Amino acid sequence: MRGLLGAAGAMALMMAGTAMAEAPQSPAAAEPLTLKRVFASPDLAGPQPRALKLSPDGALLTSLRPRADEKERFDLWALDTKTGREWMLVDSKAIGSGAELSEAEKMQRERARIGGSRGIVAYDWAPDGKAILVPLDGDLFLATLDGKVTRLTETSAGELNPAISPKGGYVSFVRDQNLFVQPLKGAAAWAATQGGGGTVHWGEAEFVAQEEIDRRTGYWWSPDDKRIAVARFDEAPVGIVTRTAIGAEGTRTFDQRYPAAGTANAVVELYVINPDGSGRVKVDLGTDTDVYLARVDWTPDGKTLLVQRQSRDQKTLDMLAVDPATGAARILFTERAGARSWINLSDAYRPLKDGSLIWRSERSGYGHLYRFHKGSWTALTSGDWVVQALAGVDESRGKLYFAGNRDGVLEQHLYALDYMKGGAPERLTEAGWWNNAAMDGAGTRAIIARSNPNQPTQVYLADSSGKRIAWINENAVKPGHPYHPYLAQHRPREFGTIKAADGSTLYWEMITPKLEPGKRYPVFFQHYGGPGTGQQVTRGWNGALAQYLVSRGYIYFQIDNRGSYNRGKAFEDQIYHAMGSVEVADQLAGAAFLKQQPFVDPKRIATYGWSYGGYMTLKLLGAAPGVFAAGISGAPVSKWQLYDTHYTERYLGDPRTDPASYQRSNAIDDAAKIADPLLLIHGMSDDNVVLDHSTAVAAAMQHGARPFEMMFYPGQTHRVGGPGVSEHLWTTILNFLDRHMPPAN
Repeated sequence: MRGLLGAAGAMALMMAGTAMAEAPQSPAAAEPLTLKRVFASPDLAGPQPRALKLSPDGALLTSLRPRADEKERFDLWALDTKTGREWMLVDSKAIGSGAELSEAEKMQRERARIGGSRGIVAYDWAPDGKAILVPLDGDLFLATLDGKVTRLTETSAGELNPAISPKGGYVSFVRDQNLFVQPLKGAAAWAATQGGGGTVHWGEAEFVAQEEIDRRTGYWWSPDDKRIAVARFDEAPVGIVTRTAIGAEGTRTFDQRYPAAGTANAVVELYVINPDGSGRVKVDLGTDTDVYLARVDWTPDGKTLLVQRQSRDQKTLDMLAVDPATGAARILFTERAGARSWINLSDAYRPLKDGSLIWRSERSGYGHLYRFHKGSWTALTSGDWVVQALAGVDESRGKLYFAGNRDGVLEQHLYALDYMKGGAPERLTEAGWWNNAAMDGAGTRAIIARSNPNQPTQVYLADSSGKRIAWINENAVKPGHPYHPYLAQHRPREFGTIKAADGSTLYWEMITPKLEPGKRYPVFFQHYGGPGTGQQVTRGWNGALAQYLVSRGYIYFQIDNRGSYNRGKAFEDQIYHAMGSVEVADQLAGAAFLKQQPFVDPKRIATYGWSYGGYMTLKLLGAAPGVFAAGISGAPVSKWQLYDTHYTERYLGDPRTDPASYQRSNAIDDAAKIADPLLLIHGMSDDNVVLDHSTAVAAAMQHGARPFEMMFYPGQTHRVGGPGVSEHLWTTILNFLDRHMPPAN
């Protein structure tokens, strides 16, 4: 689950322990920022490329770029890393048919949080660097570097999860719930699996794998192209939720297999097959079938399949070593959670050619890297900070590169470490920024994306020492940049801390208008608050919407509460079997802090959140009547028994054995007690937090004779947005606030 993420920032220079990045220089004249412009094209953050990849030989850097006149449509571009020349490789409008995507692909995009994107949303390089596989409008195309595009498929069924095999011999994809394989050059595709259909799927990831486990595919090629590990899942045991997708031009009803907390999951099996479908071997995943297939990888030599098996209660994670010839499995090692904790899954691991494994674990209480070799563990990093991601490994030099917050909670940096000799990590990125990084397979070059409170995301190519080789997207806010006309009203952000009830440090961020002596201002208090999602308060760019709200006279504020990710297990585990407790208390502590500030109007603080944040709005208004002048609850979970197994049981346990934690955590019982103005918002085709959550709140408040307002969006999913809709959504929110706590005194 994820909520809508927002911005926050700076106020007066009176709070201790704060810092600000240098503000950009304002132009001589400025345009007023409008809500329409916030959501119009081109994006005010500047052109932001996605899916950046280096070609196998490193000569080209490819990316998906939004069109200037249609910021949600992406085309494939290439940049010559030596000359700096760039050009469009594939024009999505030129070759696209505009055909409607299959329901399965629409749902996959929703799970990947790219449901609003159009055009080219993914691509895959051939290993020889001569061609790129491009999915578009439900079919597959092969683009060569001379600009030619060849259609590979033309079917009404649509192709899911396309990939080029590691040696480049084949293209593979899922069609009609079976895995298909096709030679990259010549010959038609064949079905490598049989029996897919109805509730049976081959080569796909089941609902919770996509939505919560962050596993997007259901098949994995061996490095030598000789075998494919392929998952088969059967949804027959999963309960059916009748979901009514209410649209502007009609209503469609879906019988959706939705594994609600405490109910059956899909039964998942794993097999190894040859590319032609022969030689099928079943992998031994153990006698307990009620487990999660978390991750699947091949060792570099292709002799072993590494399978991560997570228990249903998510307290145990086994790393299995599987013989692909027989399917026999043995446990390499096991991660176990504490009594009041759980195992967080991670992609920060890498099997190496020498047979060792780089592995991220939270066994010390913080996420750190270890090397597992011949049954022994060596700690590579340590301390009261978190390794967030593994960016790359250079095995020839024994060096690894990772992203983490060793230099402070509010920043993320790329670090280098000698995993053979040990020693302290070396920071490779500049202080004062939030950085993400990805590296080539050999760990010799990095693509670094960075931003700060006053600079939208910049992307550059760096060598292994962190030295910038070339800008990929400098994105400087200068004349010609979309945000440049609005710099005069750009307000800086300030950061600070308060203490939680248990003494934990809570970080906040704030943006204020230019403060006038003696004047008190209303506050737009944004929150998310949920576990398992990245922190909200960072020294990164958070967009123009917060700046627009400040231009209307609001102070913008948010704070990261206990239970959230990236602060270590002791901080996060306080939410164990206790959703709606410490996170509510910490957000209320943030409200109390605000009310102590001489420039804040204590009677005009509005609270806003989406998804888990929407749930938090309901819990906050129910727990503390009168603290907030108004609340906006977007797509809230109201009753956790209605939400999915993997997310909900991780934190609350199984409702069949621990109903009390569910009863304490639900937002329905107190809904009838909400007396403060409430705006309830939901997409009417939401298949993640289904509309039933909001209708249950509405019914409870109506039965309790409690007035409230609501805005439901036909055809919109968990992401309510897009051309026109985003502007309407925020106009609705701001009109609601104008009625209950107008910005002007």
